[in-house]
Amino acid sequence: MARVRDVEIDEVPAEVQPIYERYAKEYGPFLNQVKVFAHRPPVLKHIMGLLLELHDEALLPKRYLEIALVTVSTINKCDYCIAHHAPRAQAYGLSPAALDNILDEKPEGFDDLDILVRDFAEQVTTKFQYMRDAIFDELKTHFSEEQIVELTMRIALCGFFNRVNDSLQIETEEGVEKLLV
Repeated sequence: MARVRDVEIDEVPAEVQPIYERYAKEYGPFLNQVKVFAHRPPVLKHIMGLLLELHDEALLPKRYLEIALVTVSTINKCDYCIAHHAPRAQAYGLSPAALDNILDEKPEGFDDLDILVRDFAEQVTTKFQYMRDAIFDELKTHFSEEQIVELTMRIALCGFFNRVNDSLQIETEEGVEKLLV
């Protein structure tokens, strides 16, 4: 059980109820997270609303987004996020073995671009103040500047979610573990 009570949809202002409902249903099985974040309607509106907008635009290929999110969540040991994003990563062609060993030098089935994204996610998470231009030069051969900005922001946001989820002990929704292979 989370360290704070669940907030039901009828307890939040009407203006954020559509975000609550959509995030919980369309973005993925994140209902427990929504119920905790709903304590602060501005968070629901702006952070979860932002993720929904980015999801709708789909500017960043989902495979690379999921590699980044599983990498960050593995580094931070956030079981909630790993349980939710590993199945998504599998849907984009990543094997369970690759995800279990995502921090290894060359996970099973990873190509050079997958490794670049993984390494970038690791640097943004653990060594952001020491990053060199070389990784950005390489990223620019594969991604637009807009995609690089979004990837960086999503990596940083994932760290935020990892910390909030674990600090408040948000439980993984029933059945989510069963999605893992």
